[in-house]
Amino acid sequence: MSRKVHVVGVGMLPFSKPGSSDPYPLLGARAAKAALTDARVDYQAIDQVYAGFVYGDSCSGQAAVYHVGLTGIPVINVNNNCATGSTALYLARQAVASGEAECVLALGFEQMQAGALGVHYTDRPDPSQRLLDAMETAQGTVPQVPIAAQLFGGAGRMHMQLYGTRADTFARIAVKARQHAKNNPNAIFRQPLSLDDVLASPMVFDPLTRLQCCPPTCGGAAAVLCSEDYARRHDLDRSVIIAGQAMTTDGNSSFDENDMRRVVGYDMVRRAANRVYEATGVGPEDIRVAELHDCFTANELISYEALGFAPEGDGEKFVLDGDNTYGGRVVTNPSGGLLSKGHPLGATGLAQCAELVWQLRGQAGARQVDGVRVALQHNLGLGGACVVTLYART
Repeated sequence: MSRKVHVVGVGMLPFSKPGSSDPYPLLGARAAKAALTDARVDYQAIDQVYAGFVYGDSCSGQAAVYHVGLTGIPVINVNNNCATGSTALYLARQAVASGEAECVLALGFEQMQAGALGVHYTDRPDPSQRLLDAMETAQGTVPQVPIAAQLFGGAGRMHMQLYGTRADTFARIAVKARQHAKNNPNAIFRQPLSLDDVLASPMVFDPLTRLQCCPPTCGGAAAVLCSEDYARRHDLDRSVIIAGQAMTTDGNSSFDENDMRRVVGYDMVRRAANRVYEATGVGPEDIRVAELHDCFTANELISYEALGFAPEGDGEKFVLDGDNTYGGRVVTNPSGGLLSKGHPLGATGLAQCAELVWQLRGQAGARQVDGVRVALQHNLGLGGACVVTLYART
């Protein structure tokens, strides 16, 4: 049995720089309360909570939701790297679709430290070791350079090598992100950038300059999901449903082809997107707005192709033709994306959800994309996981 799942409430906090935020339990609780208020649902009505975070001890989810209520319900802690928030959403949707629960809260939060992501446990195997070995084989490793920048920068280099993509094309994605973010009060970086600004910022890993890399931030976001029957009985907003969703992990091609695009998840994304398109009958040509995982500009460009927005090799043309912004084919990251909002790992997927629900409701203000009927979300975590979600207006 698979029931229709409605997103009846969303909430997110404006993200903040590490060291300037509330502690994580308050970030999570505030985001949960915002989503519950938006849904007009009391916490007493929630059957289950899926709480996502990456950097934190076990049961951090309970620490957050106990500030909302103590009702004895299951609280499931979720950690799936940068795809954590959308993984919590995926599990929440399954619970409602299967009939296991009627009304569920998906929550994501993160209290991050400043600087590049690093390994916290040095006394045991790194879960990403196979990924790192594949990078070493494909391009080697550069000491003192953040690993994530080497991975995604390497994917950008591979695209340049295969298709002649110019370095400044990636930089144009950062310019676009800031143009969108200026209309988003929840974005941490709203000041517009010129192409020269982006290219002149310090080089991190060629072709990626600092302004093409998302910053670590702290924040929280949440969504309330329920069945159609529950929403109808309680007179809740039934305007947005999750029409399709797929989650994938790595296959052999991530490690065996010496292609850095595939090492960072290109094939995971393509498989997840195709499953959603096949299940819903909606194709990439039908998408007019999307929130993509732009942890680095290079990842946004290769994701255009993996999601089918552009043919393989035509990501640069998609950018240069303006097809990734207002007036083009697909307004990508109207929120400003991770490049402008920041990337609190556990919260990112649910912040993407919030933006797309607002777009479908027509509540996105100056960011609103006209005539939105469907919206696509792409959230990627190396190690690996990819979740692609299609939302639709009923």
